[in-house]
Amino acid sequence: MVTIAGHNVYTGLGFGSSAVYSLVRAGASGLTPHEGTFGVPDPFVASLFDRDGIDRRFGDRKGAGDMTPLEKAMVLSAENAIGMAGIDASSEDTLFVISTTKGNVELLEESPDGDDPRLPLWHSARLVAAWFGNSNEPICVTNACTSGICAQIVAKRAIELDGYSNAVVIGADLLSKFIVSGFQSLKALSPERCRPFDKDRTGLNLSEGVATIVLTSKGTGTGIELEDGCIRNDANHISAPSRTAAGQTAAIEAIMDAEKAADLAFVNLHGTATSYNDSMESVALHRCGLDGVPAVSYKSVFGHTLGAAGVVETVISCLALEEGVVFPTAGYKESGVPYPLNLSEDFRPAAGGRFLKIMSGFGGINAAILYRRVANG
Repeated sequence: MVTIAGHNVYTGLGFGSSAVYSLVRAGASGLTPHEGTFGVPDPFVASLFDRDGIDRRFGDRKGAGDMTPLEKAMVLSAENAIGMAGIDASSEDTLFVISTTKGNVELLEESPDGDDPRLPLWHSARLVAAWFGNSNEPICVTNACTSGICAQIVAKRAIELDGYSNAVVIGADLLSKFIVSGFQSLKALSPERCRPFDKDRTGLNLSEGVATIVLTSKGTGTGIELEDGCIRNDANHISAPSRTAAGQTAAIEAIMDAEKAADLAFVNLHGTATSYNDSMESVALHRCGLDGVPAVSYKSVFGHTLGAAGVVETVISCLALEEGVVFPTAGYKESGVPYPLNLSEDFRPAAGGRFLKIMSGFGGINAAILYRRVANG
């Protein structure tokens, strides 16, 4: 059994899983309008870190060298989660798994030839693992928007198959001119706070986030088990998901059965508020017979935190499962997808001991994970 022993969420909304959860529970959102930020000519809505705040929290530590804001935020998040888990992060039976889609891509602005040694994603992964004195080669997972889920699946497999006792999964991405302008060129960004699955939605909000989950095979941890996970690629299109939801349906069906479906408290959707993604997810849940299960998207609270999204949203879902609530999908009023889902603007009581999380991404990638509540020893 692989369970969560510790966790942390660090976003523009705040630091610490409990603090961020409480803010979201109270209706807060980190999404605000930005104009001229990163030198991007068009305004956009996002939740951003205070870069100076990262430095203040990190402090003047020896050995930090020329660590980037992303790497400092990763260390801060991991420290908090590792402390909660009470594990020895330097131990040979602990593995670091890093989920990021962009890494330090903003360094290309000063090094367009790509010769800055901090640019490779593995550089950040090795730096963070080494910071904790861990000599194992870390695994760096970058698989578009599903990266955070894929990293958790990779970590579970490493524990079960490779003999590790613990895995520290860190999802992290910050924004830059390169990233924001790229999504603007796709006409995918909303000029207002996004509204997943709503008929009047106008696109997604990009945001920043760093989050950590410590998985362990030693004991029941927090009482939440990563029961199963699956990754499927339908190779539909470089950026558009399958209209028939072929990959997402296959990923869900691989880890679900009637007994598990009957015990679902909720489904945590990707819910980017783009037309193609939202429609595809409604088709997938309909095909799997899950369109009546309570569902939620957190994108109108956090925005799309890219490689951190799967980890940020998993932690919030775990805390919601522990409390026994289904969060609202802020901004949702009227269904705008082929098969209406069981969404709400209000908090609802949760019946069931499991939640399903699904995500999809560019290149036809789809992933699903299933968590369940277990006896806390």
